[in-house]
Amino acid sequence: MSDSTLLVVGLGNPGPGYRLQRHNVGAEAVRALGERLGARRDRYAGPAVVARARWGETELVLAQPLTFMNSSGQAGVHLTRTLGLGLAQVVVVYDDLDLPLGRLRLRAGGSPGGHNGIKSLQDHWRSQQFTRVRIGIGRPPEGVDPIDYVLGRPGDREREELVGAELRAGDAVLKLAEVGIAEAMTEFNRSVPPSTGAPKDDD
Repeated sequence: MSDSTLLVVGLGNPGPGYRLQRHNVGAEAVRALGERLGARRDRYAGPAVVARARWGETELVLAQPLTFMNSSGQAGVHLTRTLGLGLAQVVVVYDDLDLPLGRLRLRAGGSPGGHNGIKSLQDHWRSQQFTRVRIGIGRPPEGVDPIDYVLGRPGDREREELVGAELRAGDAVLKLAEVGIAEAMTEFNRSVPPSTGAPKDDD
């Protein structure tokens, strides 16, 4: 594949029983982006559902791993090896407990921040240097276990905010494809959903 290919991996757990959980917002964002672009299903034989679409001069390879979240690296390394892509051509979209509900944060690399899916990817790729689009799901209420929280389903109002964030995450991926990480970070790291108030300088 050429340098104009971008692999976009949306993290989540496979199967319909997990689909609307907070932990699956990354996979949902990539699925929604594929629907928006009319992406066509690829005959990829590895542990992921893959579809392809074009955005300007860039071919987008949209992937949803069929591995469970904590084993995301198995799907990630198979994708990059099979497709012949380097990590400079990878964007990973996933949920983040440490961001307020609905916030996006783009990063060019860094630690997993307690996210087991990202840790698995880093272990298998042996690198932290891949672009991320993080979708804020907020912290659990007091007394709620974080694992129960991320595997839980949001209420209607929260779900509405997450759907909006998933769509904006798709916008961020398209911006990355157009102008690269630096300009995309400038636009999306300072933007907030209308209901969340003024932007904060959290990381």
